[in-house]
Amino acid sequence: MAQYRGAVIGLGWMGMLYDLAQRMGVWHVDDIDRPTPELDLHRKFYYHDRHSTRKSIPTSYAEALSDRSEIELVAAADRDKRRLAAFGERYGVRALYTDAKKMLQQEKPDIVAIATNTKGRSDLTCYAVECGAKGIVTEKPIAYTLEEADHMVKACADAGVPLCCGAISTSHPAFGTAKDLMTSGAIGNVISIEAESDKNLSQHQNWSYFVDSTPAWVIGLGDLPKRESGSNEFRGQGMMITDAGLVVHFRKGAPAVRITGTRGELYHPEHYSDWTLFQDVETSTGPHRTEMPWPGAKMHMGGGATNGLADVMDCLAGKLDEPKNSGRRVAVALEVEIAIKLSAAQGGKRVDLPLDDRTIGLEYDWHR
Repeated sequence: MAQYRGAVIGLGWMGMLYDLAQRMGVWHVDDIDRPTPELDLHRKFYYHDRHSTRKSIPTSYAEALSDRSEIELVAAADRDKRRLAAFGERYGVRALYTDAKKMLQQEKPDIVAIATNTKGRSDLTCYAVECGAKGIVTEKPIAYTLEEADHMVKACADAGVPLCCGAISTSHPAFGTAKDLMTSGAIGNVISIEAESDKNLSQHQNWSYFVDSTPAWVIGLGDLPKRESGSNEFRGQGMMITDAGLVVHFRKGAPAVRITGTRGELYHPEHYSDWTLFQDVETSTGPHRTEMPWPGAKMHMGGGATNGLADVMDCLAGKLDEPKNSGRRVAVALEVEIAIKLSAAQGGKRVDLPLDDRTIGLEYDWHR
């Protein structure tokens, strides 16, 4: 029997349309400015899901919520009434709202997926907590400004609400295995962490899950001018040092994550690729770094929404302290990216953290 009432705010790509697009074969639908095309709801939804034995990994938050036996999907909010109608038909839900705050007030859902555009996401997250939400997942990026991210993280922390920000590969169980290997000393003492710098430091912040000490200062170089689209996400290279002395390199052409230790290495070449464990093995000619069997789940493409929600539910069950891709970690990554941009703009000058000005932020390209 369901223990939690679930709701979705924003029925765009991650809210609902990823699943919709797979059934329609249409990939150009986006947001309110590019309306949903005509839908043959019976053929595309009802028949497909109720008369097919095919089972796939949920790609949207709506389907991820619906797929959990302990969650009853009860409501949705979106400005586009046609998307609301599609949602209602797809999931048999009648509580459909064009006003998200009204939905939160009246329905008081326990688990809320906030998949709106970035604007207003911080406000909605805080308001969901105020209305009694017990767990929240949001789309990436977390917010535009540090101030917005601060508000989200604090509101959830003060209320004990687990917050997962972004359906990225970090939420996969294989990342948990990698973290356990790192903290248990399987690769010795960690010397450094390396991460790619050309794929959104604070949108695909795989590296931040492995940093447990507080960022102290950064340097950055080679940032590129703002794109014609308006995005000013960092596109150079940089380095971060924590208060414990851990060095994190952000390098173009680097793997998604490489964690180098005194006796081994954890290597994750690209998003959703498998992790590899290397350990130093004694041989007749001395120690040699050798690939070892991976002692856990293998990565697979997709499942970000499902895995992020699973982390939130594990937090509520007392199995995790915070989601692997928690709002706290994502907010740290946002601040690091902004600080590296500030350093690059000053020719590589050291920038200390935390930043005093919390009103500064980023303009995003792919996700807005």
